[in-house]
Amino acid sequence: MINELFSKLEGYYDEMVSIRRYLHQNPELSFQEVNTANYIKSFYENLGIEVKGHVGGNGVVAKIYGGKPGQTIALRADFDALPIQEENDVPYKSLNPGVMHACGHDGHTATLLVLAKVLHELKDELEGTYVMIHQHAEEYAPGGAISMIKDGCLDGVDVIFGTHLWASEPTGKIQYRTGPIMAAADRFEIQIQGQGGHGAQPHRTKDSVVIASQLVLNLQQIVSRRVSPVDSAVVTVGSFVAENAFNVIADKAKLVGTVRTFKEDVRSFIENEIERIVKGTCLAANCDYSYEYDRGYPAVVNHEEETDFLVECVKSIPSVQTVEEADLQMGGEDFAYYLQHVKGSFFFTGARPEGVSIAYPHHHPKFDIDEKALLVAAKALGSAALTYMPQKEEVSL
Repeated sequence: MINELFSKLEGYYDEMVSIRRYLHQNPELSFQEVNTANYIKSFYENLGIEVKGHVGGNGVVAKIYGGKPGQTIALRADFDALPIQEENDVPYKSLNPGVMHACGHDGHTATLLVLAKVLHELKDELEGTYVMIHQHAEEYAPGGAISMIKDGCLDGVDVIFGTHLWASEPTGKIQYRTGPIMAAADRFEIQIQGQGGHGAQPHRTKDSVVIASQLVLNLQQIVSRRVSPVDSAVVTVGSFVAENAFNVIADKAKLVGTVRTFKEDVRSFIENEIERIVKGTCLAANCDYSYEYDRGYPAVVNHEEETDFLVECVKSIPSVQTVEEADLQMGGEDFAYYLQHVKGSFFFTGARPEGVSIAYPHHHPKFDIDEKALLVAAKALGSAALTYMPQKEEVSL
Protein backbone atom coordinates (compact mmCIF):
# COMPACT_ATOMS: atom_id res chain seq x y z
CA MET A 1 0.00 0.00 0.00
CA ILE A 2 2.78 2.45 0.93
CA ASN A 3 4.62 1.82 -2.34
CA GLU A 4 1.40 2.43 -4.27
CA LEU A 5 0.86 5.66 -2.33
CA PHE A 6 4.39 6.85 -3.12
CA SER A 7 4.05 5.93 -6.79
CA LYS A 8 0.81 7.85 -7.18
CA LEU A 9 2.22 10.90 -5.37
CA GLU A 10 5.21 10.90 -7.71
CA GLY A 11 2.84 10.72 -10.67
CA TYR A 12 1.03 13.84 -9.42
CA TYR A 13 4.17 15.80 -8.59
CA ASP A 14 3.69 18.25 -11.47
CA GLU A 15 0.14 18.94 -10.32
CA MET A 16 1.44 19.54 -6.80
CA VAL A 17 3.91 22.11 -8.10
CA SER A 18 1.23 23.73 -10.27
CA ILE A 19 -1.11 24.12 -7.28
CA ARG A 20 1.67 25.56 -5.14
CA ARG A 21 2.58 28.12 -7.80
CA TYR A 22 -1.03 29.14 -8.33
CA LEU A 23 -1.44 29.72 -4.62
CA HIS A 24 1.88 31.57 -4.49
CA GLN A 25 0.68 33.94 -7.20
CA ASN A 26 -2.62 34.54 -5.43
CA PRO A 27 -1.84 34.98 -1.72
CA GLU A 28 -4.34 36.27 0.82
CA LEU A 29 -3.76 37.63 4.31
CA SER A 30 -4.92 35.99 7.53
CA PHE A 31 -8.70 36.09 8.02
CA GLN A 32 -9.07 37.35 4.42
CA GLU A 33 -8.48 34.06 2.57
CA VAL A 34 -11.87 33.87 0.86
CA ASN A 35 -10.66 32.96 -2.65
CA THR A 36 -8.09 30.49 -1.33
CA ALA A 37 -10.73 28.74 0.77
CA ASN A 38 -13.06 28.55 -2.23
CA TYR A 39 -10.25 27.11 -4.34
CA ILE A 40 -9.56 24.39 -1.77
CA LYS A 41 -13.24 23.54 -1.36
CA SER A 42 -13.75 23.35 -5.14
CA PHE A 43 -10.78 21.00 -5.46
CA TYR A 44 -12.47 18.50 -3.15
CA GLU A 45 -15.90 18.97 -4.68
CA ASN A 46 -14.51 18.21 -8.14
CA LEU A 47 -13.12 14.93 -6.80
CA GLY A 48 -16.38 14.01 -5.10
CA ILE A 49 -14.86 14.16 -1.63
CA GLU A 50 -17.01 15.22 1.33
CA VAL A 51 -15.99 18.77 2.23
CA LYS A 52 -17.20 21.56 4.47
CA GLY A 53 -16.28 25.23 4.18
CA HIS A 54 -16.49 28.13 6.63
CA VAL A 55 -15.21 25.97 9.48
CA GLY A 56 -14.37 28.38 12.28
CA GLY A 57 -14.16 31.17 9.71
CA ASN A 58 -12.37 30.49 6.44
CA GLY A 59 -11.30 26.97 7.36
CA VAL A 60 -12.02 23.97 5.14
CA VAL A 61 -12.33 20.35 6.30
CA ALA A 62 -12.53 17.33 3.97
CA LYS A 63 -13.11 13.69 4.94
CA ILE A 64 -12.07 10.54 3.15
CA TYR A 65 -13.68 7.31 4.32
CA GLY A 66 -11.72 4.11 3.96
CA GLY A 67 -13.41 0.91 2.85
CA LYS A 68 -12.52 -0.79 6.15
CA PRO A 69 -13.08 0.25 9.77
CA GLY A 70 -10.27 1.95 11.63
CA GLN A 71 -9.12 5.08 13.40
CA THR A 72 -9.74 8.68 12.46
CA ILE A 73 -6.50 10.42 11.51
CA ALA A 74 -6.23 14.15 10.86
CA LEU A 75 -3.63 15.95 8.74
CA ARG A 76 -3.35 19.74 8.78
CA ALA A 77 -2.07 22.41 6.41
CA ASP A 78 -2.35 26.20 6.75
CA PHE A 79 -2.98 28.52 3.80
CA ASP A 80 -2.67 32.20 4.78
CA ALA A 81 0.04 34.57 3.54
CA LEU A 82 1.95 37.53 4.98
CA PRO A 83 1.91 41.34 4.48
CA ILE A 84 5.23 41.34 2.60
CA GLN A 85 6.12 42.71 -0.84
CA GLU A 86 7.76 39.85 -2.75
CA GLU A 87 11.20 40.54 -4.23
CA ASN A 88 11.74 37.23 -6.04
CA ASP A 89 12.05 37.33 -9.82
CA VAL A 90 10.21 34.09 -10.62
CA PRO A 91 7.38 33.21 -13.02
CA TYR A 92 5.06 32.50 -10.08
CA LYS A 93 5.73 35.78 -8.27
CA SER A 94 2.84 37.15 -6.19
CA LEU A 95 0.26 39.09 -8.18
CA ASN A 96 -1.10 40.80 -5.05
CA PRO A 97 0.95 43.88 -4.10
CA GLY A 98 2.20 43.76 -0.53
CA VAL A 99 1.07 40.18 0.06
CA MET A 100 3.31 37.12 -0.21
CA HIS A 101 3.55 33.47 0.71
CA ALA A 102 6.82 33.91 2.59
CA CYS A 103 6.48 30.97 4.96
CA GLY A 104 5.65 27.94 2.79
CA HIS A 105 1.91 27.74 3.45
CA ASP A 106 1.29 27.53 -0.29
CA GLY A 107 3.43 24.40 -0.30
CA HIS A 108 1.65 22.96 2.74
CA THR A 109 -1.69 23.33 1.00
CA ALA A 110 -0.53 21.84 -2.30
CA THR A 111 0.96 18.90 -0.42
CA LEU A 112 -2.25 18.11 1.46
CA LEU A 113 -4.53 18.55 -1.55
CA VAL A 114 -2.62 16.08 -3.72
CA LEU A 115 -2.18 13.65 -0.82
CA ALA A 116 -5.95 13.76 -0.31
CA LYS A 117 -6.47 13.05 -4.00
CA VAL A 118 -4.30 9.93 -3.77
CA LEU A 119 -5.95 8.74 -0.54
CA HIS A 120 -9.33 9.15 -2.23
CA GLU A 121 -8.16 6.96 -5.11
CA LEU A 122 -7.05 4.30 -2.62
CA LYS A 123 -10.05 4.63 -0.31
CA ASP A 124 -11.44 1.14 -0.87
CA GLU A 125 -8.20 -0.34 0.45
CA LEU A 126 -7.84 2.05 3.40
CA GLU A 127 -8.77 1.54 7.02
CA GLY A 128 -10.48 4.30 8.96
CA THR A 129 -11.23 7.93 8.20
CA TYR A 130 -8.84 10.65 7.06
CA VAL A 131 -9.62 14.25 8.00
CA MET A 132 -7.91 16.95 5.94
CA ILE A 133 -7.79 20.18 7.94
CA HIS A 134 -7.05 23.25 5.81
CA GLN A 135 -6.53 26.01 8.32
CA HIS A 136 -6.77 29.74 7.76
CA ALA A 137 -4.97 32.46 9.71
CA GLU A 138 -1.98 30.71 11.24
CA GLU A 139 0.15 33.83 10.97
CA TYR A 140 -1.99 36.18 13.04
CA ALA A 141 -3.21 35.57 16.58
CA PRO A 142 -5.68 34.39 17.75
CA GLY A 143 -5.18 32.21 14.67
CA GLY A 144 -7.52 29.85 12.90
CA ALA A 145 -6.86 26.62 14.78
CA ILE A 146 -8.73 27.52 17.94
CA SER A 147 -11.89 28.58 16.09
CA MET A 148 -11.79 25.50 13.84
CA ILE A 149 -11.52 23.25 16.89
CA LYS A 150 -14.51 24.99 18.48
CA ASP A 151 -16.38 24.39 15.23
CA GLY A 152 -15.71 20.65 15.43
CA CYS A 153 -12.75 19.96 13.13
CA LEU A 154 -11.30 17.50 15.67
CA ASP A 155 -14.54 15.74 16.53
CA GLY A 156 -13.86 12.00 16.55
CA VAL A 157 -10.18 12.44 15.64
CA ASP A 158 -7.77 9.99 17.31
CA VAL A 159 -4.45 11.48 16.21
CA ILE A 160 -3.12 14.43 14.18
CA PHE A 161 0.07 15.05 12.22
CA GLY A 162 1.37 18.20 10.59
CA THR A 163 4.57 19.45 9.00
CA HIS A 164 6.21 22.76 8.21
CA LEU A 165 8.42 23.16 5.16
CA TRP A 166 11.73 24.36 6.64
CA ALA A 167 13.83 26.37 4.21
CA SER A 168 16.88 26.47 6.44
CA GLU A 169 17.39 22.70 6.05
CA PRO A 170 18.14 20.72 2.87
CA THR A 171 15.48 18.75 1.04
CA GLY A 172 15.49 15.16 2.23
CA LYS A 173 15.91 16.01 5.90
CA ILE A 174 13.15 15.49 8.47
CA GLN A 175 13.47 17.09 11.90
CA TYR A 176 11.42 16.01 14.90
CA ARG A 177 11.35 16.59 18.65
CA THR A 178 9.50 14.94 21.51
CA GLY A 179 7.86 17.38 23.92
CA PRO A 180 8.21 21.13 23.29
CA ILE A 181 9.40 21.98 19.77
CA MET A 182 8.09 25.54 19.19
CA ALA A 183 7.59 28.30 21.73
CA ALA A 184 4.62 30.14 23.13
CA ALA A 185 4.47 33.50 21.35
CA ASP A 186 3.17 36.52 23.26
CA ARG A 187 3.00 40.27 22.62
CA PHE A 188 3.37 43.19 25.01
CA GLU A 189 2.87 46.94 24.66
CA ILE A 190 4.13 49.61 27.06
CA GLN A 191 3.04 53.23 26.79
CA ILE A 192 5.12 55.80 28.72
CA GLN A 193 3.37 59.05 29.58
CA GLY A 194 5.98 61.64 30.49
CA GLN A 195 5.88 65.40 30.19
CA GLY A 196 7.09 66.95 26.97
CA GLY A 197 8.76 70.26 26.48
CA HIS A 198 11.45 72.24 24.71
CA GLY A 199 14.61 70.36 23.84
CA ALA A 200 16.66 73.16 25.42
CA GLN A 201 14.85 72.85 28.76
CA PRO A 202 15.06 69.19 29.79
CA HIS A 203 14.81 70.09 33.48
CA ARG A 204 11.19 71.13 32.91
CA THR A 205 10.23 67.78 31.36
CA LYS A 206 9.86 64.07 32.05
CA ASP A 207 11.67 62.71 29.04
CA SER A 208 9.73 59.66 27.80
CA VAL A 209 12.56 58.71 25.42
CA VAL A 210 15.07 58.45 28.26
CA ILE A 211 12.60 56.55 30.43
CA ALA A 212 11.70 54.12 27.64
CA SER A 213 15.40 53.64 26.86
CA GLN A 214 16.00 52.66 30.46
CA LEU A 215 13.14 50.19 30.17
CA VAL A 216 14.64 48.55 27.08
CA LEU A 217 17.83 47.91 29.04
CA ASN A 218 16.10 46.89 32.26
CA LEU A 219 13.91 44.36 30.49
CA GLN A 220 17.00 42.53 29.22
CA GLN A 221 17.78 41.54 32.79
CA ILE A 222 14.70 39.33 32.97
CA VAL A 223 16.16 36.54 30.86
CA SER A 224 19.80 37.07 31.86
CA ARG A 225 19.27 37.44 35.62
CA ARG A 226 15.77 36.32 36.61
CA VAL A 227 15.02 33.24 34.49
CA SER A 228 16.89 30.01 35.23
CA PRO A 229 19.71 29.39 32.70
CA VAL A 230 18.25 25.94 31.96
CA ASP A 231 14.95 27.46 30.78
CA SER A 232 14.73 28.97 27.29
CA ALA A 233 13.12 32.40 27.04
CA VAL A 234 13.21 35.53 24.90
CA VAL A 235 12.16 39.09 25.70
CA THR A 236 12.50 41.32 22.63
CA VAL A 237 11.51 44.95 22.18
CA GLY A 238 10.78 45.14 18.48
CA SER A 239 9.38 48.67 18.21
CA PHE A 240 10.27 51.95 19.93
CA VAL A 241 8.20 54.94 18.81
CA ALA A 242 8.49 58.51 20.14
CA GLU A 243 8.18 60.62 17.01
CA ASN A 244 8.80 64.35 17.43
CA ALA A 245 10.58 67.36 16.03
CA PHE A 246 14.35 67.45 16.61
CA ASN A 247 14.06 70.15 19.29
CA VAL A 248 11.14 68.68 21.26
CA ILE A 249 11.32 66.32 24.21
CA ALA A 250 8.62 63.70 23.70
CA ASP A 251 5.88 63.34 26.28
CA LYS A 252 4.93 59.85 25.01
CA ALA A 253 6.88 56.79 23.97
CA LYS A 254 5.60 53.34 23.03
CA LEU A 255 7.45 50.04 23.23
CA VAL A 256 6.08 46.91 21.58
CA GLY A 257 7.71 43.53 21.83
CA THR A 258 7.42 39.77 22.10
CA VAL A 259 8.01 37.12 24.74
CA ARG A 260 8.84 33.51 23.82
CA THR A 261 8.78 30.68 26.34
CA PHE A 262 8.20 26.92 26.64
CA LYS A 263 6.99 26.56 30.23
CA GLU A 264 3.76 28.09 31.52
CA ASP A 265 5.31 29.05 34.85
CA VAL A 266 8.14 30.90 33.08
CA ARG A 267 5.59 32.55 30.79
CA SER A 268 3.54 33.85 33.74
CA PHE A 269 6.66 34.93 35.62
CA ILE A 270 7.90 37.05 32.70
CA GLU A 271 4.47 38.61 32.18
CA ASN A 272 4.43 39.78 35.81
CA GLU A 273 8.12 40.69 35.87
CA ILE A 274 7.77 43.05 32.91
CA GLU A 275 5.07 44.98 34.72
CA ARG A 276 7.10 45.07 37.94
CA ILE A 277 10.08 46.56 36.07
CA VAL A 278 7.89 49.04 34.18
CA LYS A 279 6.21 50.13 37.40
CA GLY A 280 9.53 50.60 39.20
CA THR A 281 11.20 52.45 36.36
CA CYS A 282 8.25 54.82 35.94
CA LEU A 283 7.98 55.36 39.70
CA ALA A 284 11.61 56.44 39.78
CA ALA A 285 10.98 58.83 36.87
CA ASN A 286 7.71 60.11 38.37
CA CYS A 287 5.69 59.34 35.23
CA ASP A 288 2.65 57.28 34.27
CA TYR A 289 2.42 54.17 32.12
CA SER A 290 0.05 51.62 30.63
CA TYR A 291 0.92 47.97 30.08
CA GLU A 292 -0.81 45.31 27.99
CA TYR A 293 0.26 41.70 27.69
CA ASP A 294 -1.49 39.59 25.06
CA ARG A 295 -1.01 35.85 25.18
CA GLY A 296 -0.61 34.34 21.74
CA TYR A 297 -0.20 30.68 20.84
CA PRO A 298 0.93 28.25 23.54
CA ALA A 299 4.03 26.14 23.04
CA VAL A 300 3.82 23.28 20.52
CA VAL A 301 4.28 20.13 22.61
CA ASN A 302 4.58 16.85 20.71
CA HIS A 303 3.37 13.60 22.20
CA GLU A 304 6.07 11.01 22.85
CA GLU A 305 4.45 7.89 21.41
CA GLU A 306 3.31 9.61 18.22
CA THR A 307 6.69 11.28 17.70
CA ASP A 308 8.56 8.00 18.21
CA PHE A 309 6.23 6.40 15.66
CA LEU A 310 6.79 9.25 13.20
CA VAL A 311 10.57 8.91 13.43
CA GLU A 312 10.49 5.22 12.54
CA CYS A 313 7.91 5.87 9.85
CA VAL A 314 9.88 8.51 7.92
CA LYS A 315 13.14 6.56 8.14
CA SER A 316 11.70 4.08 5.64
CA ILE A 317 10.94 6.73 2.98
CA PRO A 318 13.56 6.46 0.18
CA SER A 319 13.65 10.23 -0.48
CA VAL A 320 14.43 10.97 3.18
CA GLN A 321 18.19 11.00 3.68
CA THR A 322 18.39 12.39 7.22
CA VAL A 323 16.15 12.12 10.25
CA GLU A 324 17.38 14.14 13.22
CA GLU A 325 16.22 15.77 16.42
CA ALA A 326 15.37 19.43 15.92
CA ASP A 327 16.65 22.25 18.06
CA LEU A 328 14.04 24.11 20.08
CA GLN A 329 12.50 26.79 17.88
CA MET A 330 11.45 30.12 19.39
CA GLY A 331 8.94 30.70 16.61
CA GLY A 332 5.25 30.15 17.38
CA GLU A 333 2.64 27.90 15.73
CA ASP A 334 -1.03 27.46 16.52
CA PHE A 335 -0.75 23.75 15.74
CA ALA A 336 -0.21 23.81 19.51
CA TYR A 337 -3.98 23.94 20.05
CA TYR A 338 -4.60 20.69 18.16
CA LEU A 339 -2.04 18.90 20.33
CA GLN A 340 -3.81 20.12 23.46
CA HIS A 341 -6.93 18.23 22.33
CA VAL A 342 -5.63 15.06 20.64
CA LYS A 343 -2.40 13.12 20.44
CA GLY A 344 -0.05 13.87 17.58
CA SER A 345 3.22 15.27 16.34
CA PHE A 346 4.43 18.28 14.36
CA PHE A 347 7.68 18.08 12.41
CA PHE A 348 9.88 19.98 9.96
CA THR A 349 10.50 18.98 6.34
CA GLY A 350 13.69 20.40 4.83
CA ALA A 351 13.03 22.63 1.80
CA ARG A 352 16.17 24.67 1.19
CA PRO A 353 16.37 25.81 -2.47
CA GLU A 354 19.02 24.05 -4.53
CA GLY A 355 22.36 25.72 -5.14
CA VAL A 356 22.40 27.85 -1.98
CA SER A 357 24.30 27.22 1.24
CA ILE A 358 22.19 29.68 3.23
CA ALA A 359 18.56 30.23 2.27
CA TYR A 360 16.56 33.38 2.82
CA PRO A 361 14.71 32.94 6.12
CA HIS A 362 10.99 32.55 6.57
CA HIS A 363 9.11 35.87 6.39
CA HIS A 364 11.78 37.38 4.10
CA PRO A 365 10.75 39.10 0.82
CA LYS A 366 13.01 36.67 -1.11
CA PHE A 367 11.89 33.53 0.69
CA ASP A 368 11.41 30.48 -1.52
CA ILE A 369 11.48 26.69 -1.24
CA ASP A 370 12.73 23.67 -3.14
CA GLU A 371 9.51 22.31 -4.62
CA LYS A 372 10.82 18.74 -4.44
CA ALA A 373 10.26 19.06 -0.69
CA LEU A 374 6.50 18.99 -1.38
CA LEU A 375 6.80 15.36 -2.42
CA VAL A 376 8.87 14.49 0.65
CA ALA A 377 6.28 16.14 2.91
CA ALA A 378 3.40 14.35 1.16
CA LYS A 379 5.11 10.98 1.55
CA ALA A 380 5.88 11.63 5.21
CA LEU A 381 2.32 12.66 6.07
CA GLY A 382 0.80 9.93 3.91
CA SER A 383 3.01 7.24 5.37
CA ALA A 384 2.19 8.34 8.92
CA ALA A 385 -1.54 8.39 8.16
CA LEU A 386 -1.58 4.92 6.62
CA THR A 387 0.58 3.10 9.14
CA TYR A 388 -0.23 4.71 12.51
CA MET A 389 -1.21 2.24 15.18
CA PRO A 390 -1.32 3.32 18.83
CA GLN A 391 0.45 1.20 21.40
CA LYS A 392 -1.91 -0.89 23.48
CA GLU A 393 -1.90 -0.13 27.17
CA GLU A 394 -0.66 -2.97 29.32
CA VAL A 395 -3.20 -4.25 31.78
CA SER A 396 -1.81 -5.43 35.15
CA LEU A 397 -3.44 -8.44 36.65
